[in-house]
Amino acid sequence: MKALADIGRVARFSVITGAYDYFEIYTLKSWIAGWLVRVLSQITFFALIGRLLGSEAQTHFLLIGNAIVIAGMGGVFALFMTTAERANGTLSLLVASPSSPAVVFASRGVYVTADASFSALLGLVICGFIFDLPLPWPEILLVVPLTVLVGFSAYAFSTFLAGVVLRHREINGLVVNATIVSLMTLCGINVPINFFPPALEVVASVLPITNGVEAIRDTLNGAGAGQIAANAAAEAGVLLGWLTLALATFGRFVGAGRRNGSLEFAS
Repeated sequence: MKALADIGRVARFSVITGAYDYFEIYTLKSWIAGWLVRVLSQITFFALIGRLLGSEAQTHFLLIGNAIVIAGMGGVFALFMTTAERANGTLSLLVASPSSPAVVFASRGVYVTADASFSALLGLVICGFIFDLPLPWPEILLVVPLTVLVGFSAYAFSTFLAGVVLRHREINGLVVNATIVSLMTLCGINVPINFFPPALEVVASVLPITNGVEAIRDTLNGAGAGQIAANAAAEAGVLLGWLTLALATFGRFVGAGRRNGSLEFAS
């Protein structure tokens, strides 16, 4: 119990510290004029492709996928935290935490996922009204926890990747961009996953976002509760799987970096 309490205390202070970082990055004005405009532009761009195809179903498919993927992209953007910690000179302090380094890093970036999930939901509603996407009430309320689930699933995946690239900061940007493009390609954002060969379908099923975005589409399209629950449970399973892998390997990656001197603590 004491160990759990200590981990909880570290996680709490890490979340608070991350929140302070966030409010130093954005003001309300810069968030609306910068980030929100970028989110709405991305969703609108893909939805307009559906319009050019002359298909309302395609328009709504692309709109939902590219709105919800924002929640996942936020989780992947957290990979930049390792580079930022080096630049700020705080990486050594985080790695020296008496708790698991994975707990510290994961908790520090929770604000990224919270912001991305909120942005995804706001983009879905705003662009939904513009492109006549049905938002049934009260079913739309279920989309909120499902979007948060997608965000944290991607964040667990990102935490695992952060451990892998922790000692190789020169490829950090490449990993972030490649991961985002891969998720947008494979996870049913713009193309149904059954379009791909069976092997890629299997890969997509264990990646974050795939099952969650299906659960959200099912919810908005009026599918049965069983189908929605099955996809939501699959997304929760993916989250737990990547989180478990991150917790199991992050400390080993850090330890290996300490031993061979590849873990640089400053830029």
